[in-house]
Amino acid sequence: MMMQNLTIVDLFCGAGGLSLGFVKAGFRILCAFDKSQVAVQTYDRNVSNRAVLTDVSTPELDVPEATVVIGGPPCQGFSSAGLRRANDERNSLVACFAQIVAKARPKAFVFENVEGFLTADGGARVLELLAPLLGVGYRIHLRKVNAANYGVPQHRKRVIGIGGLGWNPSFPEHTHTAFGAPGALLASRHLPLTPTVEEALAGLPAPSTGPPGELQGHFCAPLIDVELERARHLKPGQTMRDLPGSLQHGSYLRRAYRRVMDGTPTERRGGAPAGVRRLRPDQPSKAVTSGATSEFLHPYEHRALTLREAARLQTFPDNFLFFGTQSDQAQLIGDAVPPLFALAIARQLARDLREARATQSSGALLSFVPTLSNGCSPALKQVIGLVQNTFASKLEGRELLLWP
Repeated sequence: MMMQNLTIVDLFCGAGGLSLGFVKAGFRILCAFDKSQVAVQTYDRNVSNRAVLTDVSTPELDVPEATVVIGGPPCQGFSSAGLRRANDERNSLVACFAQIVAKARPKAFVFENVEGFLTADGGARVLELLAPLLGVGYRIHLRKVNAANYGVPQHRKRVIGIGGLGWNPSFPEHTHTAFGAPGALLASRHLPLTPTVEEALAGLPAPSTGPPGELQGHFCAPLIDVELERARHLKPGQTMRDLPGSLQHGSYLRRAYRRVMDGTPTERRGGAPAGVRRLRPDQPSKAVTSGATSEFLHPYEHRALTLREAARLQTFPDNFLFFGTQSDQAQLIGDAVPPLFALAIARQLARDLREARATQSSGALLSFVPTLSNGCSPALKQVIGLVQNTFASKLEGRELLLWP
């Protein structure tokens, strides 16, 4: 195939974290799509002026011919960060992504989503992704990985799909040894250590008390009253669970006993949610979400994390400017693919595309690695069985359903 001019189309582009990694790896952007005005403004300012404001929820979307189609359909319908809603219309965007790719037939695709994608609606979303793409001849890796194992200073577990049309792509090897989260050391123990929170935030000036900050987003209002008391009680690594009852927030206590989709009380699934937490300076951060600036406390100072610090943990450069309200910016940062993670994926795919030869005519599932540990939940076992039964004739990889 010997690709020289590598081009991409980005579906559901958001702020552009995924695209930014591909640009740094030498890909040229043909077009990017999103229905959010602030996302398109942010993408245009920082990545490329090729972003188009449009509804991406139709398989009939007309995309230009590109080497690779990339994208991460919005995931709130099955994100563990919020209440799961099986009938959330955003869930069907996974099917839209797959159908758009199957119609456009680029040489390769890259799909990104949250880990909850795997078990959402009993595995239906996995089938929505794989069935159309395997059907037209893509040969696919689908794996859950931790971005910390690729040098991102946070434990961000995500599902990555990589497919080649008629050829076998490889999956990017880990670049870092992560620590401070279950399963992190299973990936590797002999690579450079993942940067810590302290290392990621090094060099930032003191934040201002109001916007816009010396660096955009590097500001925070001083904590007062009970919020300040909570901060004073929390040591690095501690969460709302470690506070006396009088300082635990009412909404936290209610969420502590809600039931999840499979009917198991949360107290039997590791206890209540973390709520406010103080980050440890000597480890990678917990996953950055749109709530990071209200839920994460600075590792040393009695204050919340700033938007710029959240962007640092997401590996955005300091000159990357986010548009919209503070809430809009927090959403853009929390939803983004860390550019450094995207770069690792893009570099490997670029090498593959330049060397690959189209030798296969049928689709195949080359690997399916849905867990970062040696065990899995009943819900995940059900999905594994569903994939095995549905795609029995498409299973070819030695790493199917196992840790590599």
